[in-house]
Amino acid sequence: MAEQKKEKEWEDWQKKRIFVREVAGKYEEVFKQLLEQPRVYKSKQKPWKDGPTHFNKHIISPKDTSIMQTIHAHVVAMAPGSHGQKHGHMNSAMMYVLEGRGHEVHDGERYEWQAGDAILVKNACVHQHFNDDNTRPARVVVFKPKPLISFLNLYLQKTVSFPKSEPLPGFEDFVPSD
Repeated sequence: MAEQKKEKEWEDWQKKRIFVREVAGKYEEVFKQLLEQPRVYKSKQKPWKDGPTHFNKHIISPKDTSIMQTIHAHVVAMAPGSHGQKHGHMNSAMMYVLEGRGHEVHDGERYEWQAGDAILVKNACVHQHFNDDNTRPARVVVFKPKPLISFLNLYLQKTVSFPKSEPLPGFEDFVPSD
């Protein structure tokens, strides 16, 4: 029997993650700790992960701050002409397109997008992101209530198919800029 190809192991699926941070202590101490937390998080100080055609940069999550226990925010960068994984999750998501043009496929329906557009993904939707420009990268900021969904024990995410594990011809050295 031929050896089956092993699915790509993404770092975020292989390590312990914090979905909701404990906020405990005397009220005055907790309040003081919340006031002392940063209000600005520099995305340039966060590393790009995954690749070589689809990259993620996690900006705000419960592991970073107790202030935002209900929202997770990250940036997605797609190499020219590439796409992200086909996946679904119980939480909704809102994406804001910073640069590029492309399309989404949500439960089999196609939606075109370009820089300046906001994209809404409904709960339990199987979807995939595509960069339709073969010469320029696309970049999207994603906001989702994943920590809240997890806390309510509604968390379920499944990858249906992964993005390419090999770079596209002509973009072998593509790395998103900060």
